[in-house]
Amino acid sequence: MVTAAAEEQRARERVKTSVEQATAIFAEKNIRFTDLRRKVFEEIASTLASVGAYEVLDRLAKKGTRLAPISVYRALDALLEAGVVHRLESKNAYFACRRLHQPRTGRRPMFLSCEKCGVVQEVDGDDIFHAIDAAAEGAKFEPRVRFVEVSGTCQECAARRNKA
Repeated sequence: MVTAAAEEQRARERVKTSVEQATAIFAEKNIRFTDLRRKVFEEIASTLASVGAYEVLDRLAKKGTRLAPISVYRALDALLEAGVVHRLESKNAYFACRRLHQPRTGRRPMFLSCEKCGVVQEVDGDDIFHAIDAAAEGAKFEPRVRFVEVSGTCQECAARRNKA
């Protein structure tokens, strides 16, 4: 059985590793990883669920950093541009890229979002995107935004439901 302390330690290590990887990505893309951007990223990376901008704002305020909402949105824009966070369109919420530690393959992810606990997973969605591209081309349609988000129940929540 995993203790709360062990789980908390793993979460701290996950955030530390994510920040290191995000720092490298920002440097590679020649984008400044400012203190504010790092703080916003840390708040997002500290959870496996998606979080809204105002939730990030509240978390930072509880830690003594009071900001205007526009400051958080600007930081989020930079994090999105760098590719270290993603936005769930359906919830207008953000989550840290789960594939920062993996080599870049150019393959596009799709997002699986649990309706119960809010955890978001990234899985390879390239086949789905190829199908979308082919359908759009066949319809002579030029897609502007391409993302796939699937809502449902994660394995842990399904297991809890089945035990009840």
